[in-house]
Amino acid sequence: MSDVLYTLTAPARFAQEVRKSSFVANAASCATPQAALAFIAASGDAAATHNCWAYRIGQQYRFSDDGEPAGTAGKPILAAIDGQGMDQTAVVVTRWFGGIKLGAGGLVRAYGGCAAECLRTAAKQPLIETMEVEFALPFASLPLLHARLAEMGANKTGETFVGDGALIRLRVPASRLSDLRDLVRNLSRGRAQVRLLDSV
Repeated sequence: MSDVLYTLTAPARFAQEVRKSSFVANAASCATPQAALAFIAASGDAAATHNCWAYRIGQQYRFSDDGEPAGTAGKPILAAIDGQGMDQTAVVVTRWFGGIKLGAGGLVRAYGGCAAECLRTAAKQPLIETMEVEFALPFASLPLLHARLAEMGANKTGETFVGDGALIRLRVPASRLSDLRDLVRNLSRGRAQVRLLDSV
């Protein structure tokens, strides 16, 4: 599996029928466990036989079989999230029982397969670790800095004019932090320091 993890750019839905039972997967990007649980609560159908779910947000994850035999629904949904290289993602698979029992193996395949197909066909984007930084530069250096921001994938989150320059705040991919430090050092002739504010 690639080191790059992905999240959804928009909610996704996938439906399939397995031996007369209907399965519908709903997936969404969720940045916190609270957001994931809220999405799960909103996506389930009280009239359905089961609303099974899983989410992964970094090292935090939870899953539920919602009455299906233990290990046949929630874990396969979580395995689908991980197998598709997803993070900050919640998936609910709702089942309407059609009268034919699927057995443990059939349930694992149905829940995991429905979740995996939902995520496989969904619109997604890479999750890139970013850091917020702050530094001061003289006015003369600002055009050169602004010309390089897009190439570094950096976004300006603040700019305050002070004395003969500006205090700049950026959100930059963690992988480009050393490049930014080199650029700021060069633009300020070694006088400016990049200060780390936080990381997300």
